[in-house]
Amino acid sequence: MKHPVDVHVGKRIRHRRWMVGMTQQQLAEKVGIKFQQIQKYETGMNRVSASRLWDIAEALSVPVAFFFEGMDMNVEAQSAAHPEDASVPADILADKEALELVRSYYAIPENQRRRLFELARVLSDVA
Repeated sequence: MKHPVDVHVGKRIRHRRWMVGMTQQQLAEKVGIKFQQIQKYETGMNRVSASRLWDIAEALSVPVAFFFEGMDMNVEAQSAAHPEDASVPADILADKEALELVRSYYAIPENQRRRLFELARVLSDVA
């Protein structure tokens, strides 16, 4: 049976890997394992050891704590704290379109990105 922490850590590995544009094969090579093992980590089927998580964090250029961010938040507490976000899924990064949008956003030069951000805020206020 999958443990919720293992599933959460696996999702965070997948999201970060995708955000940096790395394939499972590339991550596996950097860490020194087979890509099938990365698949098992990402689905939460296999638990990631502390030393392996350290290696993965290094390969993905994030601190180990990154993989545990959001663990203590449940959907109801999040919705109650931010009712304006009720239409946003709790696991927004599970949506491939949202991830692609975020990657594209950060590929835009900073000054243009700020202008795009302000435009998005104005449009969302109007809607």
